[in-house]
Amino acid sequence: MSVVTTRQLLDSGVHFGHQTRRWNPKMKRYILTDRSGIYIIDLQQSLAMIDKAYEFVKNTVANGGSVLFVGTKKQAQEAIMSESLRVGQSYINQRWLGGLLTNFQTVGKRLARMKELETMDFNDASKSGLTKKELLIL
Repeated sequence: MSVVTTRQLLDSGVHFGHQTRRWNPKMKRYILTDRSGIYIIDLQQSLAMIDKAYEFVKNTVANGGSVLFVGTKKQAQEAIMSESLRVGQSYINQRWLGGLLTNFQTVGKRLARMKELETMDFNDASKSGLTKKELLIL
């Protein structure tokens, strides 16, 4: 039994793709046809992939894994936040930081620096270990 039906996908407009002039050749096998300059996505393949993704997420969480919910568009922000909190998972519903997954070593260093700056007492220059000029820049 599918998580969603073809009718639900159709009613949601999932079948509407990008404009024909902005296509990615890797998506060719998922495109059913084009109408009025817009690609129409094959919903049967989409349904199969949604079911596959659902099973993967279900098994991941069942085995103690975690899932990151990501949705930065205005329409999705509230739903992403509420559903991820409901199931106790992490989410990003604002700006996606470039390199968050692929360059986490650098992102991690910057996060550590931010935590360090948050704990600093900027009123007492002698305790911070920074010069007055460095404190003014911060």
